[in-house]
Amino acid sequence: MNFILVRRMEQGVAVIGERGQVVIPKEVRVRLGLKPRTRLLVVREGDAVIMKKLDLEQERRELEALFKRVDKRIEKYGEMTEGEIDQMIHDYRARTAYKGK
Repeated sequence: MNFILVRRMEQGVAVIGERGQVVIPKEVRVRLGLKPRTRLLVVREGDAVIMKKLDLEQERRELEALFKRVDKRIEKYGEMTEGEIDQMIHDYRARTAYKGK
């Protein structure tokens, strides 16, 4: 038996102004809690533009937690190799991608 997971997508029309500014439809801004000065990650995928709300405080906390794990690892085993650091970064990115970040 095949199950299809369908996410409800909200859509609206945005217009690019003379200075390249984009106005996100009010319903989407309200639903996501987007306020003036909210940071958005902007990604081009083919002919699509994807925007993702950034929670910089959450990112800071997660980065601090990563640094603490590195410090504990160094205390226990000594300095890390470049490969070990790359693996730790890879693991972190995989975890954050899985959480929908």
